[in-house]
Amino acid sequence: MNTVLKQLRQILPKQSGRDSAGHVAVRHQGGRQKRFYRTIDWKREKAGIPAKVVALEYDPNRTSGIALLQYGDGEKRYILAPEGLVVGQKVESGSDVSIRVGNSMQLRFIPIGTEIHNLEIRPGRGGQVVRSAGTWATVLAKEGGVIHIKMPSGEIRLFHEQCAATIGRIGNSDWKNQIIGTAGRARRMGIRPTVRGVAQNPRSHPHGGGEGRSGIGLPSPKSPWGKRTLGKKTRKRTKYSNAVIVKRRK
Repeated sequence: MNTVLKQLRQILPKQSGRDSAGHVAVRHQGGRQKRFYRTIDWKREKAGIPAKVVALEYDPNRTSGIALLQYGDGEKRYILAPEGLVVGQKVESGSDVSIRVGNSMQLRFIPIGTEIHNLEIRPGRGGQVVRSAGTWATVLAKEGGVIHIKMPSGEIRLFHEQCAATIGRIGNSDWKNQIIGTAGRARRMGIRPTVRGVAQNPRSHPHGGGEGRSGIGLPSPKSPWGKRTLGKKTRKRTKYSNAVIVKRRK
């Protein structure tokens, strides 16, 4: 591995689902092989400098693939690999770039009906949403400095026209259809076993107990901590983003 790529990769420490106090905050995580974290260029701030795609790579930390870009000044950076991007293709960012897969620009320059990904929530923050494999958002309308975007969930949200996005949909859309196959592969991915609630004892889970095989015995399934998990609303009524939602996904 050359010096440039070493600067773009670093060892990713294992958290194993623990929080800062060492307690399990996310269950079913632990083990896994050692990984390198690839530094992704979320902002695409090198405007006006064309870049060439020199490699398409696998990233163990995300569902989508990544592309290695080499800019005209010699610098190399990683980006998410959109569908249709090929090695040798030229991509760029800025205000006067063409509407091509892999190019990045502000929403005000993107035509209505265009598929986009790696979308900023606030201008200058870098892409924060629509970053999963096979996903894309669609520009629906423009109105007084505000852009209507249809999210992958079907929700319609408002974004500032200066928020940046990348053209195209993210590749590796077949990711959701892949089967892990073996328990060993799951453990190497850092996924620990999941035990059904009805197979546990009543002290460990609300679904536990009973003689032989038994159902949950409750009107609604519950989490191990007794919280309802069927139709229970978990979104805060005072969440900051409520004001920018035009149409909910349901």
